[in-house]
Amino acid sequence: MGKRKIMSMFMTLLFIAALIAGCTGNSTNSSKESSPSDEGTSPNQNAAGSYPDYSQGFSEKVTMEIPVYERAFEGWNVTDNYYTRWIQKEFGDKYNIEVKFTPIARTNEVTTYQQLLAAGKAPDIIFHYDMPQALAYYGEGVMQELDWKEIEHYAPTYWSNMSETIQQYGVVDGKNTFFFGKRPDLNNYGNFVNIIRKDWVEKVGMKVEDLTSLEKYNEMLMKWKEAGIGVAGAGLTRNVFNYSYGFRDWPTDPKVHALYADLSVADFTTTATEGWLRNLSYQYHNGLIDKEFYLRDDDNKLKAEFVAGNTGTYGLYITNNTDVFEATLKNNPGAEFAVIPPGTGVPEGNVPQGRADWTFGLIMGINHESTAEERAAVWMYLEWMSQPENLMFLQNGVEGENYTLDSDGLPVKDPDFKGESVLSQNNNKDYWALITEAPTFETPELTLKANKNNWTPAGYEQIVEDMIKYRQEIKPYQIQDPLFTVVLEKVNEYKADLNNLFQELYLDIVLAPEDQFDAKYEAAKQKFLDAGYQEILDEKQKAIDAGQFR
Repeated sequence: MGKRKIMSMFMTLLFIAALIAGCTGNSTNSSKESSPSDEGTSPNQNAAGSYPDYSQGFSEKVTMEIPVYERAFEGWNVTDNYYTRWIQKEFGDKYNIEVKFTPIARTNEVTTYQQLLAAGKAPDIIFHYDMPQALAYYGEGVMQELDWKEIEHYAPTYWSNMSETIQQYGVVDGKNTFFFGKRPDLNNYGNFVNIIRKDWVEKVGMKVEDLTSLEKYNEMLMKWKEAGIGVAGAGLTRNVFNYSYGFRDWPTDPKVHALYADLSVADFTTTATEGWLRNLSYQYHNGLIDKEFYLRDDDNKLKAEFVAGNTGTYGLYITNNTDVFEATLKNNPGAEFAVIPPGTGVPEGNVPQGRADWTFGLIMGINHESTAEERAAVWMYLEWMSQPENLMFLQNGVEGENYTLDSDGLPVKDPDFKGESVLSQNNNKDYWALITEAPTFETPELTLKANKNNWTPAGYEQIVEDMIKYRQEIKPYQIQDPLFTVVLEKVNEYKADLNNLFQELYLDIVLAPEDQFDAKYEAAKQKFLDAGYQEILDEKQKAIDAGQFR
């Protein structure tokens, strides 16, 4: 990749992506701006079928840099392992491509990307799971315009699978900008679960199924405290702001939802946030949660407290090779585990609302410094990974070692396998998520069965069954984020500062004596509004009044 200096000036965002894309005539025949290839080759200079032929490989070695999330899995090197070497051998060597993997800190990915971009060392793909941040990258001018026909030429299988999504959601300001990973219905296939020490619950005379509301949950936590058992796990809230869903009104007013629902900016001035803060203050001052929750700013720290037996709750993406149960049992031989019912975070009278995902997974763009050859290499990589045999290998490993096939032809992993081809703790997802968020098979039933095989640690089948059951129960209360059809410039202008200010203000409120809550919160709300939030609300309200959202 070139190392040209990155412009820091934000371009105006006309967020018509996805919203008007299907109606604007932006098809594969649209005109394209020039690619920043060193050779000056732009996609629109190629007539259909006249793209360079790289099927036998590049004449000169091309270096392709692919981002991969760094989750700090113990003993796992995200940039150099059995599978990165396999990718190089099977794909890179075949096409004369050097495949490099760039680690992106999962808990601090925006900062990581910003640093890499500023240094001219960002990978060829720039990705994020949330559209507002993807648009922010676009607004910084760090993504190049794409040619849909070029993708189709070099990645016909990938294009066939994703073209509808790409053409519907991938156009920004009339420019072909984003491509996507597939997201199957994660109400069926999502694997994030909150677990609780079942033995602790029963030790204080309650049952997990008794935890039907926040009030019942706090009652149980008080019994934990009185019995000297332990506390609930808790961590620092920052960067992603979906904390207040359980305190929001139902049914949802679409205009209120559009005004306040925003992953990148906290709804700090709402009654929902006030309810969340009051509960957190109550839990903190009554010794119901980890007293140093504000120091637990990544998953490893939260996990360590649970494994040590200090806390009785923990949330994780569960896989059949997760080590959290085994590690906890080593320190706490009598530990038993269960899924926390979704009502535990919801005050009586409310419903377990949550954020519904879009139909796409990773949102991706091509680095504006990538050459035409590097861009073509990315399309070829997506095509190669889209082949079922390659996806199968990345998701499951070596047949007969990592897994065997059951009577339905589905992979069943050996959870005790520790050989050279051992998978990462999330089944290598951070490599194949460029293609899909979950393995899929011929029918929904087979897909669910296969994913249950992937998710279920031996002996913990009930955890996964309950996770799926609860997900179906809350499905009616999941709602997608609003999408605006006009620029929300103030969000991009203020969100970073408001993120930092939120952390300062909410901790000041929660850690202060309870009798100072009202005064602290009122002052904090005004400070938050004055720091740019009022301008964001005014801008959103203007768009809402004009019907410029959905």
